[in-house]
This record gives sequence, structure tokens and C-alpha cells, in this order.
Amino acid sequence: MKKLRNFALPVLTLMLLASCTSVRVLSDYDKEANFNTYKSYAFYKTGIDKAHISDLDKKRILRAIEAEMDTRGFEKSDDPDILVSIFTKETEQVDIYNNYWGGGFGWGWSPFYYGGFGPGWGGNNVRSRTEGSLYIDLIDAKNKELVWQGKGIGNLGNTAKIEKKEARIKEFVTEILEAYPPTPEATK
Repeated sequence: MKKLRNFALPVLTLMLLASCTSVRVLSDYDKEANFNTYKSYAFYKTGIDKAHISDLDKKRILRAIEAEMDTRGFEKSDDPDILVSIFTKETEQVDIYNNYWGGGFGWGWSPFYYGGFGPGWGGNNVRSRTEGSLYIDLIDAKNKELVWQGKGIGNLGNTAKIEKKEARIKEFVTEILEAYPPTPEATK
């Protein structure tokens, strides 16, 4: 049992750390859109103004999108093929962990260990965290129709350190735009 616990604790710690830093990405798109024709972009001010985040965070997100679009060969233009818009959602997540590691029968109780007297008893642990969603919308500039939407979901690193905040925003944007343009394999 001791070997299992010695192995499980580092694996569990790694899984928790990975889940805290990763961004889960979902995307959707218009199957009729020809993504090969989109070569230039501009930001859609009307949509961006509606995003419920600070102006500083908006700037950080837009700079990250601009850098990502530039590396993908898109050109910023006054007469763009696509318009880029963003919006955000924020939710408070509450995680409850029952850290009971003792033996026996049943969840959190056994005839051998009760009330935290057995080895490995950790009690209950309640933790809250802020989970955010960043949506990046790509809108056909001529038709004014949404052709692609990427959504990144992950923990926000509520930090006062600007560098960490900028790195987390860049991670969100990079992970979301990895799903653009959609590939035929993604539809299967």
C-alpha cells in the first residue's frame, strides 16, 4: 500500500498541476465558408467593446491575437476579409475533494478507520477557483456572418504579476487559434 501511495501522490499532483494550466478548446465553423480566401483581418470594434473585461485585458488579448495572426501570415487591413471579435465569460468553480485514502468498505468510512484516525486520512478539502472562457469569433467581412468560433476554457491565474497574466492570455489565444482553420479531419 505504501508503494502505491508513494506512486499515486506524485501522479495526482502532476494531474492537478496540468489541469490548472491547460486550456480546453472547442471550435465550430460554417462548413460552407472557404477559409482559403481569408488573408486579411481587422478587429470588430463593436463586438470587442461589449466584452465584459477591463480595457487593459482587452488590449492584452488583442495584442496576443494580432501576434498570432501575424505568425500565421494574415495581414491587418482597413479592407479585411475577416473581422475578429472577442467576448468572455467568467464562472466561479467550487471543487470538493474527499481525501480519504484508508482501507475498508464504503466512501469515507470503514470499520477500521473513522473520524480521521487511520493512515492517509486527509478529510474534506473545499477549494474555489475562477474559470474563464475566451471566445474568438471570425466574421466574414463581406457577409457580416460568423464563419468560425473558437472557445478556450481554463483557470484564470488570478495574479497581480502582469507577466504571468500576459503569458496566460497568450496561452489562451494560441491554444484557441490552433484550431483555425478547420481541417477536414476535425469534422470526422
